[in-house]
Amino acid sequence: MTTRPEPGSRYEVTDVEVLRVLSHPLRARILGALRLEGPATASQLGRRLGESSGLTSYHVRQLARFGLVEDVADQVSKRDRVWRACHALTVIDPQRFVGDGQEDLLDEFSAMQLSRLVGQVERWQQQRLAAAPAWVSAAGFSDAMVQLSPQACAELPDRLDALLRELEESSRDEPTTSWVSVFLAALPVTVEEALS
Repeated sequence: MTTRPEPGSRYEVTDVEVLRVLSHPLRARILGALRLEGPATASQLGRRLGESSGLTSYHVRQLARFGLVEDVADQVSKRDRVWRACHALTVIDPQRFVGDGQEDLLDEFSAMQLSRLVGQVERWQQQRLAAAPAWVSAAGFSDAMVQLSPQACAELPDRLDALLRELEESSRDEPTTSWVSVFLAALPVTVEEALS
């Protein structure tokens, strides 16, 4: 049984209904759990996420409706279906949802993602001094100011993904390997905004 989706595999969101499904915080957490921790039943997901199995079962079926998750082919029991994530990444081109009245939904999804990322940074800041010294030195965040065209900026996620896959492969057998949250925000700014 495959435990994780194929590295680099993508689900491109082109339908507003899929965006609506992904905008639910518990569904996003379920999808993340299946991607990171591998296949699980609704009951296992409920325990992992502190939710009832009935609730996780409902939400995992909503993800399955749109091909984001699927049940594992070699099921042990028909009663306790095992689910797996189908793709490693979800890609959303915001322009697809601008101008057709879906901006509020897009904003809701973006706010949920931003809240999750800010939470990760805040947790790291609170716990960093208790981490292994190598992680205290290695982890953190930084920024860079570069001049890019929209086309070059659009290439950035794919190039970063390729580098991350290369580094993940080279770290595979290291005993200190850990999940690392890497996020990218590439936003055009004025010089005044950059200096404020």
